[in-house]
Amino acid sequence: MDRRRTEKNEEALAQGRPTLKTLAFMTGLGVTTVSRALKDAPEIGAETRRRVQLVAKQIGYRPNRAGVRLRTGRTNVISLVLNTDREIMSFVSDIIYGVSEVLAETPYHLIVTPYSRSQDPLDPIRYLVETGSADGVIISRTQPNDPRARYMLEHGMPFATHGRTDMGLVHPYHDFDNHAFAVAAVRRLASRGRHKLALLSPPPGLTYYGHTLNGFADGLSEVGASEIPFNTVSIDHTIEQIRSRTAQVMRRENRPDGFVSSAAAATLAIVAGIEDAGLKLGRDVDVVSKQSSDLLHLFRPELLVVNENFRLAGSELARSVLGWIGGAAPGSLQSLSAASDVLSLSQAIS
Repeated sequence: MDRRRTEKNEEALAQGRPTLKTLAFMTGLGVTTVSRALKDAPEIGAETRRRVQLVAKQIGYRPNRAGVRLRTGRTNVISLVLNTDREIMSFVSDIIYGVSEVLAETPYHLIVTPYSRSQDPLDPIRYLVETGSADGVIISRTQPNDPRARYMLEHGMPFATHGRTDMGLVHPYHDFDNHAFAVAAVRRLASRGRHKLALLSPPPGLTYYGHTLNGFADGLSEVGASEIPFNTVSIDHTIEQIRSRTAQVMRRENRPDGFVSSAAAATLAIVAGIEDAGLKLGRDVDVVSKQSSDLLHLFRPELLVVNENFRLAGSELARSVLGWIGGAAPGSLQSLSAASDVLSLSQAIS
């Protein structure tokens, strides 16, 4: 009897991907019971739920998305929309990790929807909404008046933004306190005797550009420092462009003695430009930079850093969009990460 049952199991699996009928046959239960056991329905006994879920895991059962959509109207998909020209790899990998970690405990799957510089950023959003390809969307590079957010609100698509908007419309978001980061960076540089400061900012047009710029200005006013203009480049420029501009500025008589940098990769270019000008980091000039990993001190231990956690951002964004899908009020799904203290080498690695 066991041998015949095993042979039938193998035959069922060989015919294609495992289905609810496959699970029902292998466990000796009805299809409805199996379906409810997979969903942890309380009316199904704990031992039955455990047995069904164990068999499902062993044979690699996955719900058929087309079938799920027909039965529930949902895709069980969350789409992370990323600009492939602008997003740096550390951001992409960390934010995907954070989103995936949350979705792993749910029926939802993550898909990444890329777009390039030549595309209208609204194009992938229109596609997702018009085709019903996802139940929720996560976007980054948020603008104060973001047409993607407005479009999704108008079409009833649950979403969350990495960064805030300034449209007077309520939606889920997770953001880093870039105003507080810039203020703290200026204070730390002033405490080291630096009073002629330059800011390598986010790209104009994004919301956190304004937050960072305002924080930098507030910090300068608080400590009585002056700004050395450095606004012909942003962190969106190439490493070589930032390096060249830094070297040019540092060769002037009225040069900065402190930098605030909004991204770790750009900080590498700033340091290279400083050294191209024959100056020494930590002696002639100090740099405070944001970072999302502990790599900058491997490059130059004199750097001062503020940590930004992109994995946390991914986790918070996933929870927010799932919360909206689940019926929570969008205004209750907003979070802001506080800027950490400015850390030296010994503090960053302790």
